[in-house]
Amino acid sequence: MLIIAVGWQVYHITGRVLDLGLIGLSQFVPFLCLSLFAGHAADQFDRRGIIMLCLLTYLICTVLLLGFAWAAVGVVWPTYLVLALLGMARAFQTPAAQSFVPNIVPLAALPNAIAVSSSTFQIATILGPSVGGLVYAFGASSQGTQGTQGGAAWVYGAAAVLLAASLALMFWVKRRREPVDRAAATWDSLLEGLRFVWRRKPVLGAISLDLFAVLFGGATALLPAFTTDVLHAGPEVFGLLRAAPGVGAGVIALVLALRPVTRRVGVYMFGGVAIFGMATVVFGLTERFWVAMIALVLLGAGDMVSVYIRHLLVQLETPDEIRGRVSAVNSVFIGASNELGEFESGFTAAWFGLVPAIVVGGVVTLTVTALWAGVLFPRLWRLQTFEQLKDDELNGT
Repeated sequence: MLIIAVGWQVYHITGRVLDLGLIGLSQFVPFLCLSLFAGHAADQFDRRGIIMLCLLTYLICTVLLLGFAWAAVGVVWPTYLVLALLGMARAFQTPAAQSFVPNIVPLAALPNAIAVSSSTFQIATILGPSVGGLVYAFGASSQGTQGTQGGAAWVYGAAAVLLAASLALMFWVKRRREPVDRAAATWDSLLEGLRFVWRRKPVLGAISLDLFAVLFGGATALLPAFTTDVLHAGPEVFGLLRAAPGVGAGVIALVLALRPVTRRVGVYMFGGVAIFGMATVVFGLTERFWVAMIALVLLGAGDMVSVYIRHLLVQLETPDEIRGRVSAVNSVFIGASNELGEFESGFTAAWFGLVPAIVVGGVVTLTVTALWAGVLFPRLWRLQTFEQLKDDELNGT
């Protein structure tokens, strides 16, 4: 929700698509620098406490952004500083949160719990910006000439309330985790998660697919510019477009909750990324609102299938004693595909145009999908069930 409001607000202030890319870069750089240390911390300290501290930091950042909106600040560098602080907090929150589920549920319930957790997390990841877009549109329409700042203030206020509620709810969560022997953060321990991912080729293939495919398919980062320059519309249309991926993701998440993917896991994962890429191309080529809406709905649906399978695969394959470090590696890949992808989209749009940047990004996503499935990770493409990975490991294949 925050990033959507920031994107529209920044583009309104500067009118430069490159500045939309800097929104992602300002979060990713501190995130990248701290991720290995954050993964080590998640394995050595109370994950619940880490999550609560990060939620508190999110809340502080949100209040600061709300203050900027109320004061109608006309420069963007203070916003980038707040986003950098947000990236620092997310570096620690992501591995702690991703590895927290095994500490609060019985072992027998872990597979189902991970499925539910990954589904709801991905719903929140995709629906959050969509809800933010709708709230922004509502706030802008109710503020008249002050619509841009007013819409942002509405989003920041709503996000602050939700973050305060999250912090309160996390306070009541009871954890179940065996004590661990704390060790100093050495390079050997910090790199354990990276070594694990490298040894487990299906895990490497799954998370690197997300990195390189979504890295070049970041059409949603350019929505403020696309809405203004291609569709010649305002915040209301932007809010509807930003809600479209969430609609697709929400429908697929409901289907997955009722009928989880248990067969042809690899085909479903690569198929989801391929749909994501094709929808990106269609979105970039159209100048019609309803076609853009349908393309974005399909984009969210394809993304939901892919990230659901990938997240479940990583969590089921990782021992708890290194789960935080592996989650940190996974979060770097995801962060690179999202935040660094936003910068890539903004940079290429500034370089050779908005529409060509979107279309080329979708084509590259399809190319990466084909390369990963047919050349680099064919075993992942042929993967039938999650249990097959365990069987292959026991057989030494």
